[in-house]
Amino acid sequence: MLSPFDWLRRCRNSAELLGTLRSLQAAPELFGPEGRLGPPHSALAGLCRRCWVYPSSSPRYCPACQMILERAYSLAELARESILIWGYVNQLPRQLRPGPALQDDGVLATYIYDERRFLVMLNQRSLKPWLQELTFYHALNLKGLLQIFPTGAPGSTTGDLLVRVVHQESRFPQDRLRVRFYAHPRQIFQPIRYERQGVLTFEVPTFLNMLEMAAVFRTILMPEERKILYKLLHTANSAEAQFYWGRFLGTLSQEARDMLNAWRIRQWPRPQVTLLYQLTEYVDFYQSG
Repeated sequence: MLSPFDWLRRCRNSAELLGTLRSLQAAPELFGPEGRLGPPHSALAGLCRRCWVYPSSSPRYCPACQMILERAYSLAELARESILIWGYVNQLPRQLRPGPALQDDGVLATYIYDERRFLVMLNQRSLKPWLQELTFYHALNLKGLLQIFPTGAPGSTTGDLLVRVVHQESRFPQDRLRVRFYAHPRQIFQPIRYERQGVLTFEVPTFLNMLEMAAVFRTILMPEERKILYKLLHTANSAEAQFYWGRFLGTLSQEARDMLNAWRIRQWPRPQVTLLYQLTEYVDFYQSG
């Protein structure tokens, strides 16, 4: 019989995952252990064409899969710009405990695996406020690892990514709260390479500071200016880069020039620059005060 986590592992994309999470909450009886197994697969057997475990009630799917697919169809647009957080911590965060709900803007769905593990699906622009709320309520008493990853890419399903992330959950001691941020699914399958570059695992305050910098960066520089800057910072010819750097600074506002000079962004390693650009997809425009 399939457990709730087995249903999550079967999801092919973010829409199916969101549909599964919401179906588990809305109709848990469809996913219970008492379900009747389907017959052995054959040309005449009415086996569900999605889970291949339960008998189909419609022409193709069992009731659980039918609900998931219907919800996935209606949630596809909402799920497109989402991000997942798999937590392995010493205690469940307050946001997930039973009781009065805290601010949950941007939280699309949640799943509690056990007393130490959970899954949260967020709108990707809600990552920073969600982490800020987490640190506000827990400060130093929450320890473990939060793995943040995208919902899928060509060549891998969302279920595949989830299983791989769970496999890596115990790589660090639970002496503090760390964040592992996978900007692209390939980083989940090749974590050592990106760990060596220093762009994968961070302590929470450091990661929040990086998100804050990304918000400022996105606010002060226009999209076309960010594109030009990226090319300059990745130019192999240092003399050519130096020549165009002065001309580029001359086209920017004083605020933008002060920001780039204060950050000394030209001395950053290239993986760090790439990470800054990736993080701009997960933040809103900066709002002071």
